Amino acid sequence: MSADFGLIGLAVMGQNLILNAADHGFTVCAYNRTVSKVEHFLANEAKGKSIVGATSIDDFLSKLKRPRKVMLLVKAGAPVDALINELVPRLEKGDIIIDGGNSHFPDTNRRYEELKQKGILFVGSGVSGGEDGARYGPSLMPGGAEEAWPHIKDIFQSISAKSDGEPCCDWVGPAGAGHYVKMVHNGIEYGDMQLICEAYDIMKRVGHFTDKEIGDVFETWNKGVLDSFLIEITRDILKFNDVDGKPLVEKIMDTAGQKGTGKWTAINALDLGIPVTLIGEAVFSRCLSALKSERIRASKTLLGPEVPKDLIKDKKQFVDDLEQALYASKIMSYAQGFMLIREAGKTYGWKLNNPAIALMWRGGCIIRSVFLGEITKAYREDPELENLLFNKFFSDAVTKAQTGWRKSIALATTYGIPTPAFSTALAFYDGYRSERLPANLLQAQRDYFGAHTFRVLPECASDNLPLDKDIHINWTGHGGNVSSSTYQA
Repeated sequence: MSADFGLIGLAVMGQNLILNAADHGFTVCAYNRTVSKVEHFLANEAKGKSIVGATSIDDFLSKLKRPRKVMLLVKAGAPVDALINELVPRLEKGDIIIDGGNSHFPDTNRRYEELKQKGILFVGSGVSGGEDGARYGPSLMPGGAEEAWPHIKDIFQSISAKSDGEPCCDWVGPAGAGHYVKMVHNGIEYGDMQLICEAYDIMKRVGHFTDKEIGDVFETWNKGVLDSFLIEITRDILKFNDVDGKPLVEKIMDTAGQKGTGKWTAINALDLGIPVTLIGEAVFSRCLSALKSERIRASKTLLGPEVPKDLIKDKKQFVDDLEQALYASKIMSYAQGFMLIREAGKTYGWKLNNPAIALMWRGGCIIRSVFLGEITKAYREDPELENLLFNKFFSDAVTKAQTGWRKSIALATTYGIPTPAFSTALAFYDGYRSERLPANLLQAQRDYFGAHTFRVLPECASDNLPLDKDIHINWTGHGGNVSSSTYQA
């Protein structure tokens, strides 16, 4: 029993996490169903490091110190359940299973409850940062059985990324909270990527910029408020040429893939009644991109405005406006994401640590950015902050960005360039700051055709329109007085 913890699953993420842990002084036992992968790993990347291999599950478990800490990095879904079922009969009470894959949080909730009955401590941990992050410091988001945290804290915080000396890893909360926060992280990632793509599209189709010029813009943006991993890699992608000297990005099919985590976030937002509009539009944009053959046909028959070649006279102002649009929209995306996390905490009975969550995302992960440092600061100043937009830093930033934000969207719309993420971000902002929305008419319509009732404004209450009561009106004079039941789906 020499290994501090064991990891099952030797794809690139698993191998790199093991190497990372070994670099930090931990002894790790590696196992994979295909034993030849273990042998190859030990003979090559793991050679000379504090890494041992196993040829079977029993051999693997025999090499772990107690309580045994087993991390799974396998495909989400049935493979996770199959491995757990194989492990449980061989484990003892107090042993720990950690699922480090992209599992859906309801599955993690279920596994947490099932294993709790058997005395096994189950942890569902989000892991973000890709293969490079796994090797040199990922963002880790563990949640589940809190009794496991003292046993894995040193390992997790040692191997995680660091931001201003603080580990980008902390305990998230009970049951599936860790995987839930990773799901929202991935949803925000969808939004960030879509916003960047829309900025690229506007520069290319409205500004007629070359890929190198757009790459130069992203390079400049990466030195300011938009400093982030995704802006950095976008710069690199746009400057990468194929062997013929032409930008490789322009040769890539414009149909985006997705693995489901963005969709899960959007569905959960609908379930909880939170307007996470930007992530939803980012998911739908990927769906629209997949309709390639239909779009080709539509491009030949559906007409729209032409963009003049010399439309943009002041390129600097054009780029500055677009930077503000991207920044303000990004603020809306994160504000919505934290609204969802806040509501999830209330709905699922989880006490979630918002400052720690923002710090976990500050380094190591795909959405890491300087911007997240301000979110961490905002939640440290007020852990119960209702919305990021009520924090002075963010409200001031949006106020400053508004003119450029609106100009960029108006320009794109005028010339037929789709901006679903930019536009929904601005629509959310304008809706959120509106004391009165047209939902009064909507409620009247619902009551007219379905007797769904409405409530009256306090200043308009009267004997026939009592305050805080569900009211039905006979709008036509020949309807009845019976109303439908009132509920929120």
